[in-house]
Amino acid sequence: MTTTPSDVDVVLPCLNEAEALPWVLSRIPAGWRALVVDNGSTDGSADLARALGATVVPEPRRGFGAACHAGLTAATADVVCFCDCDASLDPALLVPFVREVLDDEADLVLGRRRPRSRGAWPAHARAGNLALARMLRRRTGLRLHDLGPLRAARRKHLLDLDLTDRRSGYPLQMVVRAADAGWRITEHDVPYLPRTGASKVTGTWRGTWQAVRDMSRVLGEAPTAGRAVR
Repeated sequence: MTTTPSDVDVVLPCLNEAEALPWVLSRIPAGWRALVVDNGSTDGSADLARALGATVVPEPRRGFGAACHAGLTAATADVVCFCDCDASLDPALLVPFVREVLDDEADLVLGRRRPRSRGAWPAHARAGNLALARMLRRRTGLRLHDLGPLRAARRKHLLDLDLTDRRSGYPLQMVVRAADAGWRITEHDVPYLPRTGASKVTGTWRGTWQAVRDMSRVLGEAPTAGRAVR
């Protein structure tokens, strides 16, 4: 008897993550498909991912949201997960997230990052995340602590949200539109490890606040009509 939910695709946005890929892909649960979305890597990430058995989805348009959405549209499984490709998060932690979705206990499950070392989550990145969580609470009423990239939901429901952001605001837009549609959103603690390689988004104050600006624009959108999942 299998103990791991099947029919799951894991979207892994990737920009020059060759150093981290072997560990990340080795942690994908058995029977799940890894979709490595190559966002213009120049370090051989795409070839390495293929050699390690992943499905590679090319997305030449730069942007975290562009990569995530390319993976979502390429996915075919009932449940789609998202995870960073830098070894800061363990894809194996998604197993209980998927069970919660399949058991109809939640519509969107998020991971709340808990740093395992002082350097895992720089102060500027944590400050930006906290500011956004507070703005999200005012906008939606959701009492979330993190807008991290580890998450799971049904593919069809995610596509129904009609997500349009293709930059750093994509993860936040997913939560905001899900809240507008009345989704049940849960959050669980997950260990957060020091990433492998340099961050493309929040490695500097400038990058962090650019991401905050991207996400602030999302929070300024008018509430959507909503597409309830039931």
